[in-house]
Amino acid sequence: MPGVSPDPHRRTELMRVRSVVAGRGLTGDGDAPTQWVAHEMAKREADPRKPIPSDARGWRVAPAPDGRGMPESPTRRAPHRSRGFAIFVIALLAINLASVVLLSPAGQPRVKVPFSPYFVSQVEAGRVASIASTGDAIQGTFKAAVRYPASNRKATPTTLFATEVPAFWNNDQLTALLQAHGVQINAQSTTKTTSLLVSFLLGFGPTLLIVGVIILFMRRAAKSGGGMGALSAFGRSKARRVDPATIRVTFADVAGIDEAKSELTEIVDFLRDPTRYGRLGGRMPHGVLLSGAPGTGKTLLARAVAGEAHAAFFSISASEFIEAIVGVGASRVRDLFIKAKEAEPSIVFIDELDAIGRSRQGSVSLAGANDEREQTLNQILTELDGFEPAEAVIVLAATNRPEILDPALLRPGRFDRRVAVQPPDRLGRRQILEVHTRSIPLAAGIDLEALAASTPGMVGADLAQLANEAALLAARRNHHTVQTSDFTDSLEKILLGAPRGIVLSAADRERTAYHEAGHALVGMLTPGADPVRKVSIIPRGAALGVTLAAPDDDQVSYTREDLIGKIQVALGGRVAEETVYGTITTGAESDIELVTAIARQMVGRWGMSEAIGFVTVISSEARGPFISGAGETSEATQRVIDDQVRQLIDTAHQDVTAVVGAHRDQLEALTQALLKEETLDESDAYAAAGMPGRPGDSPQVPPGMATGPSTLDPPSVNGRPVSVD
Repeated sequence: MPGVSPDPHRRTELMRVRSVVAGRGLTGDGDAPTQWVAHEMAKREADPRKPIPSDARGWRVAPAPDGRGMPESPTRRAPHRSRGFAIFVIALLAINLASVVLLSPAGQPRVKVPFSPYFVSQVEAGRVASIASTGDAIQGTFKAAVRYPASNRKATPTTLFATEVPAFWNNDQLTALLQAHGVQINAQSTTKTTSLLVSFLLGFGPTLLIVGVIILFMRRAAKSGGGMGALSAFGRSKARRVDPATIRVTFADVAGIDEAKSELTEIVDFLRDPTRYGRLGGRMPHGVLLSGAPGTGKTLLARAVAGEAHAAFFSISASEFIEAIVGVGASRVRDLFIKAKEAEPSIVFIDELDAIGRSRQGSVSLAGANDEREQTLNQILTELDGFEPAEAVIVLAATNRPEILDPALLRPGRFDRRVAVQPPDRLGRRQILEVHTRSIPLAAGIDLEALAASTPGMVGADLAQLANEAALLAARRNHHTVQTSDFTDSLEKILLGAPRGIVLSAADRERTAYHEAGHALVGMLTPGADPVRKVSIIPRGAALGVTLAAPDDDQVSYTREDLIGKIQVALGGRVAEETVYGTITTGAESDIELVTAIARQMVGRWGMSEAIGFVTVISSEARGPFISGAGETSEATQRVIDDQVRQLIDTAHQDVTAVVGAHRDQLEALTQALLKEETLDESDAYAAAGMPGRPGDSPQVPPGMATGPSTLDPPSVNGRPVSVD
């Protein structure tokens, strides 16, 4: 009314509503905010006593007209978990206990007495008032309370007794005795009869109990699982949801893969502001495939994207979709995407996508076309096609084998953005070490740059393990900080294995020394071979000795001469045994496996044989419909491959035999140094063999530090250094 000051409560409500309008971005010159404010104030005036709803934390929230912003109603606790139910159970137990106490028979105890002579003498003395018999059992009462046995002063006096009539006793004589002394005789039937209620409970009670329990479980399952009951739980997604507030991983925690991070920057911007990319007609890809070797950081990168975008994160392994029941996997996929769309902006991360996304070309399903894996894959394809451009949901998938994925997954519109996560270079490894050592107290003088240079080929998971092992080793040694020696010993443990506490005989120790000296000597004399980093005859893991060789820098490719050099170095141990002893042993098993793998790939994959030519005859993935490798090459071609592999190895063996024979004195000197010291670092090994050291501009490695593998070693080496035993 004019001239009347506004109600303070109304003014406060108006300010609160305007703040809500401002928080929702509705401020402006339009009429929508004004109408909404008027609508809110009208509701307040209609019921001024109605308070603004509050959430669980006590915050008062004014909801929008359509209900958005209304605090969630508190979930009702299950009836069996409520306080009233607990009180009911306690009261029921108390009533049960009281009934047992009140209805239990009270009074004198009934004492068991012998039939003869005690019972018979009591009847003859006229002390028995009455008896009741059931078969041969007799229960009765005395005329006066007696204590039995009489000599026991602690026995309670009672008039009730029980006894048994022997089977051989004369019943007529007993009857005459009882009648002569005026004993009241009662009899009961030996056939027990129960009431109709007891018979019903004993007959149908267990069945009714089982049926009741089944009904109870079915009702609970129906409440928790919807209309399908417990069966619907199979179709629910097993994805683990991580709320944005709990994600602490950001791009600052991901190092060494800058190219992959830059590829995902647009994804982060899209999740923060989906409308930004739609103004110019662009459509952000909803499927991103992360591919790379194990341990390169694909899962960490996906979590970092969620952390940067403040989006909900759903994580699941592809194998978790598959069950024995056909159709369950497809149902779980649908449930997962429904939850992700409800929680947008969100990220769905599917690890090991190749478990269900394997190519269907050339494969035959014995169960028919509609098997579980194929139905699950079809449902994923359908969900990827069903995204609206404005939906802020991104599907990140990771795989170690992108070449075997189904082409339908990789076509544009589905996983149309592919990010290759490569192993880090030296700079990347140093950055990764900086990330993993942020919480580790390092000793003064530790050079992470030199440590990164000594670990070529290692990925993020390897470096994280190295930092953790060094911290654990420093703690066992009672160091206050992690020192260089801790990193050195931890790296040797990871690359070479932990030392074994076995004692070799003098003959085995000498043969092992010649074997490892042969590897090291051939590595020093072969042009282009990787420098020898460490030689040891200390048993580690499954090996009796180790020779470690690795390049100075990351290698991106290998020449034919490089691979021939690796074969020759691997043959050096066997040739040294042949030269010194004239016999061979089983100690060259791993050398033979390594040599065969390198030679076979040179011939069949890398086109380094004139007889095979520029043809790939050894595929990285078998394509046969039933038998692995079937139908790829003919028998004649396989024979040519075997001949070429044998020729490569035999030629290398002849060359190595000539080299070792010409440098027998150096072999003996290196062997004697190994027998004396057991372990030789790079400088000691070259000095013992009388070989000049490497150029001074080579990267310096911390004393005692063994170096890791190169980046692109042959696949048969498995990313590890060429260490042979």
